Amino acid sequence: MKNWLMPDYMFPTYDAVTPEFLKSIGVRAVLADIDNTLAPYEQAEPDDRLRGWLAGLADAGISITFVSNNGRERVELFNRTLGLPAYYKSGKPFGKNLRRAMTAMGSDKTNTVMLGDQLLTDALAGKHIGLRAIIVPPINDRRDAFTRFKRVLERPFVRRYKRKNGVEW
Repeated sequence: MKNWLMPDYMFPTYDAVTPEFLKSIGVRAVLADIDNTLAPYEQAEPDDRLRGWLAGLADAGISITFVSNNGRERVELFNRTLGLPAYYKSGKPFGKNLRRAMTAMGSDKTNTVMLGDQLLTDALAGKHIGLRAIIVPPINDRRDAFTRFKRVLERPFVRRYKRKNGVEW
């Protein structure tokens, strides 16, 4: 399980994950968390920055599907103007809906990555089914006790990744 919590890649923001980088590692499909990865919880709809990033992925032939643990109302509102494939209440860290999403996208574990902000849900879900995990820092971290506890558990893995890869942000 230790290796399942270690991200394969870390970036300072989601849009630092460029289409060029993804193509260089053989990726043609991205499973992405929404909240705290692509937008803060309180942001109801995608902003222009996110729309630009998504357009860049599409132009490069990289498909994206949202895989969120949030409820239907939140995911559908966020995705309303985008119309991308989306799974709500996806049950991460379990991989059932990630597998369903890959089947629907026509991708597999060799050409798909999981993008998220949490090691204990996003990275674990992806790594558990053989995907590479890309982690970004949370946009606006919730300060409830459970989230603080999870972040404490994640901290050693984030430090180890940064030390091993010379990351300083």
